[in-house]
Amino acid sequence: MKDKLKGALIAVGVIAVLATGGAAIAGATGGDDDKGEKETPITGSALDRAGQAALKEVGGGKVTETEAGDEESYYEVEVTKADGSQVDVQLDRSFDVVGTKADHEDED
Repeated sequence: MKDKLKGALIAVGVIAVLATGGAAIAGATGGDDDKGEKETPITGSALDRAGQAALKEVGGGKVTETEAGDEESYYEVEVTKADGSQVDVQLDRSFDVVGTKADHEDED
């Protein structure tokens, strides 16, 4: 009986950790662009693949925003690096990098 309870508690802990990670990624998706238009976030397995491709391109960091159907590419992933700088990574439909640029919040 104790083994079953212990196993159930471990499973609940694992699920809680996974949910926290998913919430962090979900928080990094979507938003409004500079013109007030609604951005469409990347979702599902595409989010995972796009995030991995972008992080690999810039050498790590944290995915902080995503957009599907960006005006510059099929996918756009914003990565915030450890030093606080941000890079927008443009991806094509196959998750291949087609461009990157430093993202400056003060640009108009």
